[in-house]
Amino acid sequence: MKKAFLALTTLVLLASSAEARTWAEIKKSGTIKIATEGAFPPFNIMKGTQLTGFEVDLANILAKNLGLKVQWVTQPFDNLLIGLNQDRYDFVIASHGITAERAKAVDFASPHYCTGGAIVTKPGGPMNAAALKGKTVAVQVGTTYLTNVQKVPGVGSVKTFPKDTDAQAALMAGRVDAWVGDKFTGLDLVKAQKGKVVQGSLLFSERIAMAVKKGNSSLLKELNAALAKTLNNGQYAKLSTTYFGQDVRCK
Repeated sequence: MKKAFLALTTLVLLASSAEARTWAEIKKSGTIKIATEGAFPPFNIMKGTQLTGFEVDLANILAKNLGLKVQWVTQPFDNLLIGLNQDRYDFVIASHGITAERAKAVDFASPHYCTGGAIVTKPGGPMNAAALKGKTVAVQVGTTYLTNVQKVPGVGSVKTFPKDTDAQAALMAGRVDAWVGDKFTGLDLVKAQKGKVVQGSLLFSERIAMAVKKGNSSLLKELNAALAKTLNNGQYAKLSTTYFGQDVRCK
């Protein structure tokens, strides 16, 4: 899905002068440290004390294929890339959409799914970009959803929320006219609300990828190889079908 660039200058200024752990160092330690948000269902979400979701399960498969144990870290979305550049973890998997701005601050792996920003509204509400004229839209702060909604000609006010689930709640409570977020998350919301909301058209499409610290080429190479293996051996297709009823890889 997701998510808009944190200010490039912020990432650069806060970047650690230390070197990120290389693949050789990670392999020697036996454990890889992975960060995600833990608040973006069905991709990464805390259920009680259990961290789960499509991306969490996928990352666990990648780590297992690489012969590593996993140490998970959860951070607010806006902090994830900053923490990566401060070497707090080895890589991030949190539905970051690949953008030119972000690619200046981090290195992206090959995409692990393709999606888009969808409009979700109550029946009779705005179903496409033109219908958002003068309407109030809820989005998560710091996301590609926010930047793309702001580009819609004539859109009314755009309300931002710290978590995507908060933005969804604003729609359900009738405080906004529409919510814009990941199309698969939107489909889950429509299903869960049983006719109380409907999904409209996509505002944009995007490729989603894991991120490593800029220049950490040895880790990037291994992640790409592990991802390619899961795409080719049936593991990815099985996991994707479990979560979405379809294969969400980039075609």
